[in-house]
Amino acid sequence: MPMLRSMLVLLCLLALSACAHYYRVTDPGSGKSFYTEEVKRDGSAVTFKDSQTGAQTTLQNSQVLEISGKDYQAGVGKK
Repeated sequence: MPMLRSMLVLLCLLALSACAHYYRVTDPGSGKSFYTEEVKRDGSAVTFKDSQTGAQTTLQNSQVLEISGKDYQAGVGKK
């Protein structure tokens, strides 16, 4: 039974990690890119928490691109 429980926990963790989404939000006016795990849209504006600074940010005009976990880690400077 303990082996079965361990395998179930492992499968759940794998399933949850597969659900993670990463985004690069770019301000076309300045060319600055932000990295985040969640984007909220309100009309043409997007609101997100910048992963590098922790600041809550709202942009009226932006480009949002879903990226891989590897690209996200490189963008926020983590290895």
